[in-house]
Amino acid sequence: MSEHHAVRAIDAGLVACEICELVMRYDTKVEGDCPRCGDRVEQRKPAALTRCWALVIAAVALYVPTNLLVMMKTEQFPIKRADTIFSGIKYLWTEGSWELAVLVFAASIMVPITKLVALTFLLVMSGRRSTWHPRARTKLYRVLEAIGHWSMLDVFVVALLTAVVQLGRFAKVEPGPAVLPFAAVVVLTMLASASFDPRSIWDRGPPAKATAP
Repeated sequence: MSEHHAVRAIDAGLVACEICELVMRYDTKVEGDCPRCGDRVEQRKPAALTRCWALVIAAVALYVPTNLLVMMKTEQFPIKRADTIFSGIKYLWTEGSWELAVLVFAASIMVPITKLVALTFLLVMSGRRSTWHPRARTKLYRVLEAIGHWSMLDVFVVALLTAVVQLGRFAKVEPGPAVLPFAAVVVLTMLASASFDPRSIWDRGPPAKATAP
């Protein structure tokens, strides 16, 4: 059976609890609570696409000042620097710390952009109830969940430099104003991924009706 015509749980009147993963019959006539853990059970997350769109749009709006504002301020007498994400990456590269430059570029640029683009793609395709490679889109969502744990790396780097890398009495490292919007972007993208319902990837045509047991 092809992935486009695979029988879904919603077609069979089944639903899985998101907390304990218990698979059960879904009966719309009774309260949709899991008999094992008591969590609310839904065949689809209510207004999942709307919430996810709102979080993605907010993250995109905050990502602009994140790249324009100063991420880190360094002072080592008599030199003072105020670096944005891009200028900091360039400085690390020219100073020979290309490994750290690549790491910061991946965590600060590639990961957020990849998550935002991928989430937008999944939202558009799910909103259209597209049948285009649902298995590949499911794998894409799993990749997003995996790389989401590395999203705060740049904030951690700034925090560690601030707390540890104090190069003598004439040196000082401080986080810049870009740290807050960057952290907000990370949190919003994580919430967007959590709000997205991957089961909607397999929806096609008109919404399926729940089948009573």
